Amino acid sequence: MCKVMRLFNVFEAPPRARDPRFTSLPEDDFVESFVRLQQSGQTCAMSSIVDYYRGKTILVTGATGFMGKVLVEKLLRACPDVERLYLLVRHKAGQTPTQRINSIVEGKLFDQLRQLQPDFQSKLRPITSDLLEPDLGLSQSDEELLVSKVNIVFHSAAMVKFQEHLKYSLQMNVLATQRLLGLCQKMTSLEAFIHVSTAYAYCNRQFIEEIVYPPRVHPQKLLDCIEWMDDDMVSTITPDLVRDHPNTWMDDDMVSTITPDLVRDHPNTWMDDDMVSTITPDLVRDHPNTYTFSKGIAENLLLEQRGHVPLAIIRPSIVTATWREPLPGWVDNFNGPTGIFIAIGKGILRTMSGDPAAKADIVPVDVPINLMIAAAWNIAVKGHSSLSGLSSRGLEIPINLMIAAAWNIAVKGSGETQIYNCTTGTTNPYTWGQIATKTIDFYLETPLEQPFRIPPKGAQFTLHRWWHEFWVPITHLLPAYISDVLFRAMGKKPRMVRLYDKLHKSLESLDWFTCRGWDWSNTNVMKLQRQLSEEDRKLFYFDVSAIDWDQYMENYLIGAKRYVLKEDVSKIPECRRYIQRVLRIQYVLKFVAVVIAWRVLIARSRRVRNLWFVMIGQLLRLLNALRLGKH
Repeated sequence: MCKVMRLFNVFEAPPRARDPRFTSLPEDDFVESFVRLQQSGQTCAMSSIVDYYRGKTILVTGATGFMGKVLVEKLLRACPDVERLYLLVRHKAGQTPTQRINSIVEGKLFDQLRQLQPDFQSKLRPITSDLLEPDLGLSQSDEELLVSKVNIVFHSAAMVKFQEHLKYSLQMNVLATQRLLGLCQKMTSLEAFIHVSTAYAYCNRQFIEEIVYPPRVHPQKLLDCIEWMDDDMVSTITPDLVRDHPNTWMDDDMVSTITPDLVRDHPNTWMDDDMVSTITPDLVRDHPNTYTFSKGIAENLLLEQRGHVPLAIIRPSIVTATWREPLPGWVDNFNGPTGIFIAIGKGILRTMSGDPAAKADIVPVDVPINLMIAAAWNIAVKGHSSLSGLSSRGLEIPINLMIAAAWNIAVKGSGETQIYNCTTGTTNPYTWGQIATKTIDFYLETPLEQPFRIPPKGAQFTLHRWWHEFWVPITHLLPAYISDVLFRAMGKKPRMVRLYDKLHKSLESLDWFTCRGWDWSNTNVMKLQRQLSEEDRKLFYFDVSAIDWDQYMENYLIGAKRYVLKEDVSKIPECRRYIQRVLRIQYVLKFVAVVIAWRVLIARSRRVRNLWFVMIGQLLRLLNALRLGKH
């Protein structure tokens, strides 16, 4: 216990100023501090959360994902007396679950933990599982083991692709959650079930409270339909399913309209195009993608079917690189803003649709992870607190919130579910324009290796879609086609057009979030923060008001360079020299192009030639006047 609490002193004062552009990065200080404090004999205060996790057995889904990796590392490092972590992992790419976990824990993320606890892997138990299979693909012996041993469940596995087929999104994000909930209901010693959702589950609302809003489609009815619909049918009705519809999927008029088709022999499908077109006017207001839609459905299913399972739902916004632990700026994938930042640094991305003044609600991954750990302790030890927004608020309460509150009270069953909006925009806002400017300035000073082009100066977000679409062919497609022609001429495989095609698809899925802003309540998060002891606030921090965004972005961007692109930071001076050479070449080429264009105009146009002579004459007169003025 004490060896963990001695680590508190690392965060009592801000770390000394470091230049992240050089090889000695901030995480080196953290490793040294952790080891030094562990070896010292200092006494330390007691952590209620660490004490609670002593001897606990934990089940984690999504352990191979971004958040799952950070969760596993934090639990083992901060709670060294935890009994065991069971990790549900499927076979993938010819690797067994054990091989996949071993490859993960050998990474940079686990370096500090490896120094503190060299035998930490003995507490990890990968279990072969597939969340898309009945009974989660568990063997009978594994299921019996989990039912009898597990105290806490962290469910972070999800289908996070925005434009995934609706059927697969529902199967992974809703059906798999339902199956895991069924397993939890069998557990004899379960104390907490933490479900990771998203702050954008109800992003068709401007203000999002810490409650579960009434479903557009009844979760179980939707799952029943998806089970017997083929892929073509699901694709056909997806645009209407992901729109906001009050309470039920079909009303009486819609059912009456399609009854003649339902009672006939209808070949293979339930709805054809004409039927879908008929009911479309009754399905209103778009939802941006299948991911956010399915996450909202999953929350409704959990609230309705959880029974006596002690449940908390964590809603992080856009999850990004680590803020403090286990090392600042760690990220291991291109998902979300990371890919956009790298595209800017490589000079590939020149224009993007978005509102520079809109709040970019990014949240460092270690913040929701700490909140998850604290929330499990809270519902297990402190009991179940009431949902924010369900108590009486007076006559001024919005009517839609009254409906949502009444529905929550009707279906929640015994006990209550705690919802936590883990966001930053309300407490510590940072805009997309600020992010773009910081990213460009940083990568001009700290370049990536072999950029395609020099990062453009100035923010590139534009709120006008027509302006963005005007610049795409000029700044993206034309250079891409020219590059691919040169690649072919050199006998290399062309790749830039294909890369830009992927980039544009990614930008299209993100512009819903970059062109809009939301406000979230965070009453429950602040309440939980106040319930923590001073020691727990240091070790399991989730107060986003303390984030210095400029410093965080520097760590984030250098982390993307080091951990995602695997670039050697010792080569940064060499990259700077390369950038300077390319800039000089660009200036020369631009000058030559202007001279050639002007000479062509002079040769072809008498008016331009006369203008040129007038300009030269005026310049000579100005120089002569200046010379005479000196005398």
